[in-house]
Amino acid sequence: MDAKNHMDNRQPNLSVFRRLLLTCGLLAALALPLAQAVPVLEISRAQSHSATAQTLDANAPFIERRADPWVIRDDDGSYYFIASVPEFDRIELRHAKTIDGLHQATPKTLWRKHETGPMSIDIWAPELHKIDGRWYIYFAASNKDVRFHNRMFVLGLEGDSPMTGQWQELGKLQSAQDAFSLDATSFSLKGERYFIWAQQDKAKRYNTGLVIAKMLSPTQLSDNETIISEPLLDWERLGFKVNEGAAVLVKNGKVFVTYSASATDDRYAMGLLWADENADLLDPKSWHKSPSPVFTTEPSLNRFGPGHNSFVLAEDGKTELMFYHARNYLELQGTPLTDGNRHTYYRAIRWSADGFPVFDNQQSDSQTLHQQDTQSRE
Repeated sequence: MDAKNHMDNRQPNLSVFRRLLLTCGLLAALALPLAQAVPVLEISRAQSHSATAQTLDANAPFIERRADPWVIRDDDGSYYFIASVPEFDRIELRHAKTIDGLHQATPKTLWRKHETGPMSIDIWAPELHKIDGRWYIYFAASNKDVRFHNRMFVLGLEGDSPMTGQWQELGKLQSAQDAFSLDATSFSLKGERYFIWAQQDKAKRYNTGLVIAKMLSPTQLSDNETIISEPLLDWERLGFKVNEGAAVLVKNGKVFVTYSASATDDRYAMGLLWADENADLLDPKSWHKSPSPVFTTEPSLNRFGPGHNSFVLAEDGKTELMFYHARNYLELQGTPLTDGNRHTYYRAIRWSADGFPVFDNQQSDSQTLHQQDTQSRE
């Protein structure tokens, strides 16, 4: 969700062809100010390869009017889907045995905003995480009497099933700065659990940057916070100076972090950070940054302003899927906050010879899924 900004006319359901694909199991050079420069030529080459490919279909929404999608695979292989609802007033959850099943799954409301106080408006970007066997939901909320006073909060599950158990409010997840903050995510690496979120720095001239800290517990952060990305590149400062919506993918000896930047209209786009998995992730010098966005608006596919993604393994246990939101038209119907037509889409991610994720910007979602299916059958 954009700091002060935030989602197509409703589209038909998935095409029969795409549904068949889904059910088949388909599934920097400029660095940060303190970081070393690392070439990203392979990413650019891989994307240019896809430019001449024929589109299998115009991207059809997977789930309509759901932004900031987060999908997690449980230990039993089933999937949960959680996202921002256009009213920004509640937290819903879906559950299904398969990815495709999430499309038809009935959402259940787990929690609603308060009438007053710090959780009374702008319920944004919930994420469901399983930490040490217990389920948690991290989300941002604000006070309707003090607009854009967003902070991060956490719910904890009493019970085993996120769909049927009781969710308890565990309070605010306090950062050291206690500033405007949102879009939190968590990941574990080598026995340590980390938290990445978007936060305004009162000493900086931008809306939000990305901050990382270790977690002392599922409800407490270390005071040692590090800024790992700031909106300093031209493409990150269109409309709003924003880095937000981080998603983590650990693979090939690296920690990859995608993020979203600029205003949440057609200028919204995704960038890429990475660090060596053995590096000190709290050291800004460990992080590198692609100088160009890796996933952007593509009018030929009716994809406008893609961003705030998440990653999950497909049913085959090896294909990385990327869920993201976008609109399928250019002109907003109102403002980013009042236009609720950001839809959820997903596609398959492939990997370059250098071990970097390839996003195939000019291919449709179905095309990426078809390619992965073809490769898995060879």
